[in-house]
Amino acid sequence: MSFMLLMMEAPGKRQARPLDEGQAAYARMMAFQEKLRTNGVLVTGEALKSDDHAVRIENYGGKRTVSDGPFTESKEIIGGFFLLNCKTRDEALEYAHACPASEWGIVELREVASSCYE
Repeated sequence: MSFMLLMMEAPGKRQARPLDEGQAAYARMMAFQEKLRTNGVLVTGEALKSDDHAVRIENYGGKRTVSDGPFTESKEIIGGFFLLNCKTRDEALEYAHACPASEWGIVELREVASSCYE
């Protein structure tokens, strides 16, 4: 079963962190990623740039709107993700609990659906 771990944090929080704290947090996330790889559950994982570099596209009623980040209305930004292949939801939940990002943000566990109507 495929699961996505989404790491979310408040906008600007990453940039406000002192450099040494940011480097230590990044090292812990890389060690966690290596643990996922060693345990054979990691499909892929990446850190994402801040929403300063993001673009939102909406198309309602034939009218397209393109908005460049940062998005001031956002309460959280997705800072990165891990795609896991686990035998059960409980196994994926164990990895979510072990993710260091939960100490400075939110880790959300989502099962990957085979259809958007599941």
